[in-house]
Amino acid sequence: MTGKISIDAHLERVRAGLDRIDPQQAYAAAESGEALLVDTRYAALRERDGLIPGALVVERNELEWRLDPQGTHRAPEATSHDLRVIVFCNEGYASSLAAASLRQLGLHRATDLIGGFQAWKAAGLPVTEAT
Repeated sequence: MTGKISIDAHLERVRAGLDRIDPQQAYAAAESGEALLVDTRYAALRERDGLIPGALVVERNELEWRLDPQGTHRAPEATSHDLRVIVFCNEGYASSLAAASLRQLGLHRATDLIGGFQAWKAAGLPVTEAT
C-alpha cells in the first residue's frame, strides 16, 4: 500500500512547508500592504459571519485560476509570483491545503492564517457584515 496517507498526515506534511501566521501577524501584513488576504470561505459562511475588510474573496474552487499571475482568469491583484498571499478559510484547515497548492504554482510566499476567520474574529480584529 504505497502512496496512501491519511488527511491528518497529509495536512501535517503540508503545514511543515508553510510559514503559517497568526491573526495579528496577518492583520499587520495586510495593513502595511505587504500581503494580500484571500478569503476562500463559501458564501453562506461569509453571509453568516461577515468579512475581513480588504480581503479578496475567491472561493476555493477558483483559487488557482484567480491567483496565477500568468493565467487568463487571474484577479487584478495577482500581479507576481512574489506576491505574499495569506489564504484563510473558516478554521484554518482547508486554507493550509490551498496555500500549498498556490506554492506549487510558484507563489512561493503563499501561506495561511492559523485558525482561519474564526481565530481572526476571536482576536477582535476588524470584521464587517457581508453585503
